Amino acid sequence: MSLLIKNGEVVTPGGRIRADVYCEGEVIAALGRDLEAPPGAEVIDATGKYVFPGFIDPHVHIYLPFMGTATKDTHATGSQAALVGGTTTYIEMLAPSRHEDLREGYAHWRRLAEGCSACDYTFHIGVTRFDDETEAVLRDLVADGMTSFKVFLAYEGFFGVTDDELYSTLKLAKELGVVVTAHCENSGLIAAMQRSLLAEGKTGPEWHEPSRPDVVEAAGTAKFATFLEITGAKGYVVHLSNAKALREAVEAKLRGVDISVEAVIPHLVLDKSYAQRPDFEGAKYVMSPPLRTVEDQRALWRGLARGLVDTVGTDHAPFDVEQKAMGREAFTQIPNGMPAIEDRVNLLYTYGVSRGDLTLERFVEVASTNAAKLFGLYPRKGTIAVGSDADIVVYDPTYRGAISAQTHKMNVDYSAFEGMEIDGRPSVVTVRGEVAVRDGEFVGDPGRGRLLRRKPLRG
Repeated sequence: MSLLIKNGEVVTPGGRIRADVYCEGEVIAALGRDLEAPPGAEVIDATGKYVFPGFIDPHVHIYLPFMGTATKDTHATGSQAALVGGTTTYIEMLAPSRHEDLREGYAHWRRLAEGCSACDYTFHIGVTRFDDETEAVLRDLVADGMTSFKVFLAYEGFFGVTDDELYSTLKLAKELGVVVTAHCENSGLIAAMQRSLLAEGKTGPEWHEPSRPDVVEAAGTAKFATFLEITGAKGYVVHLSNAKALREAVEAKLRGVDISVEAVIPHLVLDKSYAQRPDFEGAKYVMSPPLRTVEDQRALWRGLARGLVDTVGTDHAPFDVEQKAMGREAFTQIPNGMPAIEDRVNLLYTYGVSRGDLTLERFVEVASTNAAKLFGLYPRKGTIAVGSDADIVVYDPTYRGAISAQTHKMNVDYSAFEGMEIDGRPSVVTVRGEVAVRDGEFVGDPGRGRLLRRKPLRG
């Protein structure tokens, strides 16, 4: 199996070059001008198009049991939607509750993915409690190549960890060379504010954001940074949503804390007015941390451009309208999250590069390369180089269209970005050298995806 992509503009964080890309088997075999295709090779003309490394979504929930229900995507539907949108690798948050067995949870999450994903995948291992048994399981999972953890400083009593558990998790992570990703809020304060709002009869989705204000997220970010500083562990703040929290993360970086920051596409293109829409329409936009102000959006975009925000993910969590309706009587019962895995790349390109001030190089860095480096996938993933996996996106910047639930591939009955314009889209997407998408349609092997085992990061 061989493939030659000709006449495109290859873009990596290191720069832009006119070059052909030759793929042999599953890897990139040559990169240069005027390469010749061997007999039998498929040739793709990328004239007028960009050639990007496959994009990596570092934060998805394909399967997520939450609020008595579960997300609607499967690995079959989620992976194909990801590929249509240019994402060739994703990292799923494996999150059993603190009352469930972690080893059984890992086995269950793996079974759901094996043979069903069209793109490559791996897991962040959710640490929802910490005891001797948990530590033993975590050591085994790291040995099996799962070299990132996830902790919650929210969802007290279900996903959330105590301070003792957080400290122990970070100490272990430091020892093993593991990255710890963290949902940073103040669980106890949120719970108190939610009880108060509900007691006042403030039950609609518009009250979700006031129950989790920006200062609560900033406090959680500062707390996480403090624990990282004390333990020396490597940390990663997921879905950071506002200027105050970003300030806490940046201040921690400046004093030497090993902390990275993720933004997610809903926080970059939607604001809290969406969650305030009448007739319970706002429930579609309930996520945690919540959508924030336009000023917070601008702070995140500036952070991306200036290198203060390291990655852009989705926090993809596709609950449909009927599931969201579980919270009609109380916003605390609305399943948190929205579908986004298919739209991340196109929205980031449109509103960051085409209509914003992100360079193409920075776009690739935050949507692919940095995630690969942070989570032990680079240079296998996240770049176009000889020897790297042939995960490639041929991107057409001349395409014009609009996002709609009527046409998306995600297994959910609404789009959070309904009607939003996009200025480009992938015309061809490959997974390890095999074409998976052509012009917005999945045409690949539905079971091609593999579990990616990773080595610990040291130093």
